[in-house]
Amino acid sequence: MLARRGAAAAARPEHLAAHAHLVKSASPDAFLVTTAMRGYLRACLPLQALLLLRSLLPRAPRLLGNSFSLSLALQATAAVSGSEPATLGCGLGSASLHACAFKSGFAAADLFVRTALVEAYAKAGRADLARAAFDEAPRRDVFLTNVMLAAYVARGEVAEARKVFDGMRDRDLVSWNTMIHGYAVKGEVSMAREIFDGMENRDAFSWSSMMSAYAKAQRSKEVLELWQEMRTAHVSPDGITMVSVLSACGHMGALAVGAEVHQFVESNGIEVDVKLGTALIDMYAKCGDIENSLRVFHSMPAKDVVTWSSMIIGLANHGLGHDALSLFSRMISQGLQPNDITFIGVLIACTHLGLVSDGKKYFSSMSVVHGVAPKVEHYGCMVDLLGRSGHIEEARQLISDMPFEPDAVIWRALLGACRIYKNVEVAEEAMAKLRLLDPHADGHYVLLSNIYAQANSWEGVAEMRMMLRRENIQRIPGRSSIEWQNTIHEFVSGDRSHPRSKEIYEILEEMMDRLRQAGYRPMTGLVLQDIDEQSKERALAEHSEKLAIAFGLLTTPARSTLRITKNLRTCEDCHSAIKLISLVYNRKLIIRDRNRFHHFSEGQCSCKDYW
Repeated sequence: MLARRGAAAAARPEHLAAHAHLVKSASPDAFLVTTAMRGYLRACLPLQALLLLRSLLPRAPRLLGNSFSLSLALQATAAVSGSEPATLGCGLGSASLHACAFKSGFAAADLFVRTALVEAYAKAGRADLARAAFDEAPRRDVFLTNVMLAAYVARGEVAEARKVFDGMRDRDLVSWNTMIHGYAVKGEVSMAREIFDGMENRDAFSWSSMMSAYAKAQRSKEVLELWQEMRTAHVSPDGITMVSVLSACGHMGALAVGAEVHQFVESNGIEVDVKLGTALIDMYAKCGDIENSLRVFHSMPAKDVVTWSSMIIGLANHGLGHDALSLFSRMISQGLQPNDITFIGVLIACTHLGLVSDGKKYFSSMSVVHGVAPKVEHYGCMVDLLGRSGHIEEARQLISDMPFEPDAVIWRALLGACRIYKNVEVAEEAMAKLRLLDPHADGHYVLLSNIYAQANSWEGVAEMRMMLRRENIQRIPGRSSIEWQNTIHEFVSGDRSHPRSKEIYEILEEMMDRLRQAGYRPMTGLVLQDIDEQSKERALAEHSEKLAIAFGLLTTPARSTLRITKNLRTCEDCHSAIKLISLVYNRKLIIRDRNRFHHFSEGQCSCKDYW
């Protein structure tokens, strides 16, 4: 009854009139039957098409002897897929229709019937029967083969799809795009690219699928390269493409390219739906432009929980914790139900503000008020909040009370708190756990070495150095990037590979001289290598973010804002130096490190030295 009411609401009047006429007819006309069934299929009402056919079969059993009605019946069966046997119980399942097709001879002679049969089996989850029906076809065209390709890809059997693809004499865009999509979903990016590069012609779906594959693999550089190639090829992007490009811009801190995408959307009158609007909010926030992120947010007529959560997290990461919590309150007052991502933003806001009691209240309300079960990420936020605020014993107790095993992120948060409060005993406990959970991450050893140095435990520092050498732990190189003229320029510590390296190092020398005159003192205790003091000072001066800043000073107008993205936590020496750079050069610098955004201005940082 519900299905019939849905049909009455969605079907066009001519479909209903044809249906009524056929039901009353003593001898239903086959042409009218197929017309009505096709109308229902176009209206996305496949069940109504099958119900109509069922009602007519007692009076007109020869209807299934018509290739058109048989093909439409198979299409409708495919559309209702696995629910159709239980729903209908009327002999119109894939197998019974296959028998009719075989009996009438259409299974062999009619490609439309054969294609619909393969699709019906595939949609019912019977890839084996779909393949059998495919193999039995005396001849195959590109449409039939594409259906078989799509069936394998839908099941994640891309290797089987590739065999079918390689055996095709003729391929169309659908064939190529199906394979790109299949490899992209499986995360086999290089195979997807192999198919993409083999195409003579590409449409928006081809480009979008390839960019999505790169975006999911966090290969943002390749996404932006493809975006430029797509524009050069004069292919109009769709919304999915732009979401992938904006995601890549956010990941790399490519603000100019992201703003270019936004301009493209506005100048071409493209509707900013919830998904695209949320991608813009996220891109601007991750690129350090929180003002434009807020502007997009407030301009959106419709927002979902992901939109609100993205804005809350953006504000929290920029150190605007009070604004983030105020936005959360607005969200709740508008009747939206927060999810687990929303609460990560809320707890980050409390952590950056040091609001321990508020953080506890929000954490408790997750399950009690909102029915959201805390995950390990939320416990990590709470350990970070408690530890950074000096409640290290309470943080330890929370870890022991967790309903699941704490991971490396939890213990890393506790270790970070010990650095702030010079707690060697708890730091050693956290390190013991980290050596079991994540033994090859060099950051743990560096952090504990710094804690030992703060406590003047030089034996501990020496032990950490020895451990790094003995266990052959490779340090993750710090990488900092800055955008200039729509290109991302990336630097690693001591980098001399940039084409303008000579000029960059000249600016670096001048910058370090001016900082020393302003009172900068290099924190050589942070350098773990067994080298002399002068070499330690040089190593600190050549940290990746200092090189990126030197490049920014070289290439950008005086007093303009510099935006830098760093893959690791900014060290104490660079943090201290950048505060002075903002004062000496009268610049604003926005640095995104692994933990948060730092807004440096007039010798101060928005994190208030709390990161």
